[in-house]
Amino acid sequence: MKVKLDFKEIINYLGTKKFWIELIIMTLGMIVTACAVYYFLVPSKLIIGTISGLSIVISGICEKFFGFPLNVSTVILVINAILLILAYILIDKEFGIKTVYTALILGPMIRVLEKWFPYEKFIDPTSEIPSIMGDLWLDLCCFVLLLSLAQAVLFKINASTGGLDILAKIVNKYLHFDIGTSVSVAGWVICCTAFMINPARLVIIGLIGTWINGLVVDYFTASFNRKKKVCIISPEYKRIKEYIVNDISRGVTVYNVEGGYTGEKKVELVALLSTDEFSDLMKYINENEINAFITAGNVSEVYGLWGDKNRIKRKSI
Repeated sequence: MKVKLDFKEIINYLGTKKFWIELIIMTLGMIVTACAVYYFLVPSKLIIGTISGLSIVISGICEKFFGFPLNVSTVILVINAILLILAYILIDKEFGIKTVYTALILGPMIRVLEKWFPYEKFIDPTSEIPSIMGDLWLDLCCFVLLLSLAQAVLFKINASTGGLDILAKIVNKYLHFDIGTSVSVAGWVICCTAFMINPARLVIIGLIGTWINGLVVDYFTASFNRKKKVCIISPEYKRIKEYIVNDISRGVTVYNVEGGYTGEKKVELVALLSTDEFSDLMKYINENEINAFITAGNVSEVYGLWGDKNRIKRKSI
């Protein structure tokens, strides 16, 4: 009975607007990822700490030592398939359909680029370096920016590009390492494998790129998740509280406070708002000429009962 219920829930979810919006976002994110890998890593053979980088190494080893070329897209597909099988065996249902989808479409997407839009068309034949931008550092910057943006967008909707994310989850579960540490260590190990096909200069560039990639992902993720913690002291706190609860549909914490200088008893409101909601609140206070002392700070991580689902529930009530 439980299996039928689960199957029914899955079918219902596939018919929702949320599913199709997230499917489009995941597809666009993986298209950006495929372009970043194929046009900025493959030509110059820059190895960044990703599964794509490892695939370039394996492809290079096959060509260099065994004399036959192997498409990077094929290697990516095989590695991601193996990691997804390991994830199912070792972690069971921790990885959902989103990870399966994003992990398995990267290889075919790169294959399409190889066949219909080969990077050779965009490289200057007189250039000494096989690079789209004509400079390895510019290629590295373009790759990091595109990949980090795609990763941050996918993390926002609780998805991922697969690859190292899967490996990090396995390491986290059985070795109890922090996920961020697992990804970083695995990335550096992959970069070091590049010594087999690349000179030391390219390997060092790859190590730097891996480190920068982590920083940029954190920046984009923090930007997408940024919220405003707003503290308000006002004699008209009831009006402000009603506006936040009824119009913005967010919760408010009410504190009884005492002024340290005057000793006057006051009420402080503390609310956690999105950037747009904070702008609406400030507009309301200014237009109604409400006397208030307000401080606001950025919050990059929020856990617990905060989010669009809870907001929608409150609005429906």
